[in-house]
Amino acid sequence: MSQAAAWLPDVIKTIERVDPAVVEQAGAFPSSILADVAGRRGALSGRIAPLAPGMRVAGSALTVEVRPGDNLMIHVALAIAQPGDVIVVDGKGDLSSALMGEIMSQQAKALGIAGVVIDGAVRDSEAIRELGFPMWAAGLNPNGPTKSVAGRVNHPVSIGGVTVNPGDLIVGDADGITVVERSKAASLLPLAVEKVAAETKRIADIKSGRQLRPGWLDASLRAAGVLKDGESL
Repeated sequence: MSQAAAWLPDVIKTIERVDPAVVEQAGAFPSSILADVAGRRGALSGRIAPLAPGMRVAGSALTVEVRPGDNLMIHVALAIAQPGDVIVVDGKGDLSSALMGEIMSQQAKALGIAGVVIDGAVRDSEAIRELGFPMWAAGLNPNGPTKSVAGRVNHPVSIGGVTVNPGDLIVGDADGITVVERSKAASLLPLAVEKVAAETKRIADIKSGRQLRPGWLDASLRAAGVLKDGESL
């Protein structure tokens, strides 16, 4: 670790965010499309799921690291967050107590927070669904958290097998959450448009009967040694 990094404060208040126009455009795509055009990477573990299938989110990551079962630093994140942020919490995957519930969700919605992603447990799930606040979590637990252990805000975190840096693009839906590096977010939008067009055409070809199996299948089978040169299914 560099000397400069060693002296970073635990709470970094100012970060660079994704351009709001890029966030708006990215939010129109499924999380799966963005994961594909990002090289089939950036998707969080499927154990981190939305509280309701219809929930969607897009925004810049405000990252939080907490000790298991303690939500003190999430309150700090809420105090410094900007409208449109997605609060991303590394809760260490702990499910022994909830890190957020209805009260904090009400606060987050009133502040204009776009959504919350927690590698940990939450509670008051029915109330959060009724509120319509976008929330992804690793599980549920009625037990409440402590508020006494320091953590960090706006430092890199690891959540669901993916590194998330402050300001990264977060897009989520029923399939889960995809993380895209802030510097790459704008460049992926044209690729996402092309991917959607290709998939739309493929589905149309299937429905019409023009192409009932992928055109690349035989070549891939030959490359894998399943078929010999000149053979086909």
